[in-house]
Amino acid sequence: MNRIQKRLQEDKKILSIYFTAGYPRLEDTVGIIESLEKHGVDLVEIGLPFSDPLADGPTIQESSTKALKNGMTTEKLFSQLQGIREKVSIPLIIMGYFNPVLQYGVEEFCKKCQEIGIDGLILPDLPLREYQLQYKDIFEAHGLLNIFLITPQTSQERIREIDAASEGFLYLVSSASTTGAKTGFGQEQEDYFKRVGAMQLRNPQIAGFGISNAETFAQATRHTHGAIIGSAFIKHLTENGASSAGEFIKRIR
Repeated sequence: MNRIQKRLQEDKKILSIYFTAGYPRLEDTVGIIESLEKHGVDLVEIGLPFSDPLADGPTIQESSTKALKNGMTTEKLFSQLQGIREKVSIPLIIMGYFNPVLQYGVEEFCKKCQEIGIDGLILPDLPLREYQLQYKDIFEAHGLLNIFLITPQTSQERIREIDAASEGFLYLVSSASTTGAKTGFGQEQEDYFKRVGAMQLRNPQIAGFGISNAETFAQATRHTHGAIIGSAFIKHLTENGASSAGEFIKRIR
């Protein structure tokens, strides 16, 4: 069983943290992952920076731009993560855009992920149908779960189709917007979380986009299995440096 699946079986609300590899400094990647595990984070999403991050708000866009200027590349990330499983045991997901994966070679990328100990990928711009027709067998052969996003606009029929094609969790995008910290969730988000929860899907749901503190984490997890924090954590790193990662987590739970 994949590490993500094992973690999801635990009777707890999952706290997942996203950060951009190579930010604030190029060599901060591994230290941040170690600190996050030490302070009780359940799952880590390692952002592979890309020059045209369409789904990301300004905070993550700026961190991507800086990471690329720092010298972060796909090859550099794989080099940094070599031996990571000697240091941490929590599930690790690489999140990014499909273009760098395609440029690297999908099979070679998946092979490297398996060698390093990556558990899954989140590629928001890889369509479900294309994944099923061309890449599903490659992902599965290398033990990688592909995590799909659903939004408030995704139809029930489409949600069930995505659920049937998934083996990890569904990434529940809280609103039809780019990433970014918000002050709270309104009735619309609450109704959306409830509606998806009532569908009794195969896979657990973890909410993302707009979660920034203990309050929004509690709101997002009332009707879901967990929540993802990205922009607020990156903002904290920007202001306080990579060594302060643990301080941020202590404020969430």
